Amino acid sequence: MTNADLPLSNNQSLRILRLSHLYRLIIGLALVVLISSDIDEQVLDLANNTLFRYVSWTYLGCNLLFAAWVRNPSQLLQVFTVALLDVVMLSALFYAAGGSPSGIGNLLIVAVAIANILLRGRIGLLIAAVAAIGMIYLTFYQSISRPAAANQYLQAGALGALCFAAAIVLQGLTRRLQLSESLAAQRAADVANLEALNSLILQRMRTGILLLDSQHRVLLANPGALSLLGQKSLQGKVLDPHCIELVKRLQQWRINPSMRPQSLQPLSNGPLLQPSFVHMQRGEKVDTLVFLDDISQIAQQAQQLKLASLGRLTAGIAHEIRNPLGAISHAAQLLQESEELPSGDRRLAQIIQDHSRRMNLVIENVLQLSRRRQAEPQLLDLKYWLHRFASEFRQNLPEQQTLHLKTCSGSLQTRMDPHQLTQVLTNLVQNGLRYSSQCHAQGQVWLDLFRDPVSDLPVLEVLDDGPGVQDDQLQHIFEPFYTTDNKGTGLGLYISRELCESNQARLDYQRRQSGGSCLRITFAHSRKLS
Repeated sequence: MTNADLPLSNNQSLRILRLSHLYRLIIGLALVVLISSDIDEQVLDLANNTLFRYVSWTYLGCNLLFAAWVRNPSQLLQVFTVALLDVVMLSALFYAAGGSPSGIGNLLIVAVAIANILLRGRIGLLIAAVAAIGMIYLTFYQSISRPAAANQYLQAGALGALCFAAAIVLQGLTRRLQLSESLAAQRAADVANLEALNSLILQRMRTGILLLDSQHRVLLANPGALSLLGQKSLQGKVLDPHCIELVKRLQQWRINPSMRPQSLQPLSNGPLLQPSFVHMQRGEKVDTLVFLDDISQIAQQAQQLKLASLGRLTAGIAHEIRNPLGAISHAAQLLQESEELPSGDRRLAQIIQDHSRRMNLVIENVLQLSRRRQAEPQLLDLKYWLHRFASEFRQNLPEQQTLHLKTCSGSLQTRMDPHQLTQVLTNLVQNGLRYSSQCHAQGQVWLDLFRDPVSDLPVLEVLDDGPGVQDDQLQHIFEPFYTTDNKGTGLGLYISRELCESNQARLDYQRRQSGGSCLRITFAHSRKLS
């Protein structure tokens, strides 16, 4: 398609078409009023009074029909027909009114100009040619019966030239308008696509983004920010009641922008977030753009590197540590076997043995971290596997401890390394039994296997009726070397979570309403490979 053939927009073409209809109706009414008032002969030197009257009425009637019939400017055949008939009827009026001195030729120029806005290229020039030829030919025909009309050839030729000039100029202006429209439409499409792309990027970003005004009102919050803050909607709300810690970091940053804000953890079991702030000037308003980055994975990787280094160090000195530990433990055992040892010293020997055993367990766990093999997931039938695990575990339980198992109906499958799952469950069940025995004479742990109705994933809960975890300890229970038990190493839950994540499972803590703790394992889908 060439530039000359580019169409105007539908709105502009329709507006021009309606204006052309209105213009023709006004001209038609003016002609009818002129002949109805019997002043046409006084104003015009009519060559044919009867023809002028008939054509005037015909012109008005045809324009009424054209206004009702032609309503779509894209129908070029209809528009061409209207333009051609308009020129023909105006040419008849031009002849009947006495030629060039009547001024009807000016109406022909306007008609040609309107036609060349809606009709482009050769079709528009054809209308100009019909108008120019009509005026020149009718002037010649009129000069036969009226010798005075022979002096009108120059005026008729000038009017014909003006018709072509109007056609060419209007087509040029229309072409420029078309190019401007096309460029504007392309720019608008590019802007719309860019806005859609920016919106898509903003929606898909894992980094949380918030836009706050001076009153801490949320102007914008992407899904990443809502997920990290544990909120369903923040648009138009004041941030203070929803995340006061983030507001404190913002206030500290405003006091000292060069200081790096401290990380925060809005949710007890949620990720660790690193906020950053940027001023955004919008006219006279100064808003604040907040970025929330999940640094839990980075911190976890740093912790893993730290533990791996510790494991390598421990492996290097394990021999030097274990030999003295063995000697200390053996000496304490010999002291306990002595019949002459007082009861107080016997208690001290027992403490030596207990702590030697605990130190050796720490060494074993750290070595295990450094030597941990890669997970080898297998397709597991969780119901069958759990029944077998519970049966084997109960064989070594003392009488004052009980393990319960509850499973749902239907098949539940996942992909996980069975040896690592055994290690995780053994650790969780032993912890549960130990804390349950602190509160009750009979220590109990419940294993509850079911399918999550929302995610449709297998879920296993390890429940106990112990004292539970205090609020100030919740965010630390999965950290390495953190323990509230003087006999624990603080690595059990950390290793369990690491083993779950290596199998694309998730381990979380939940407090039970009835008291005690709930450690929930959410397994990966059985079709999902690790």
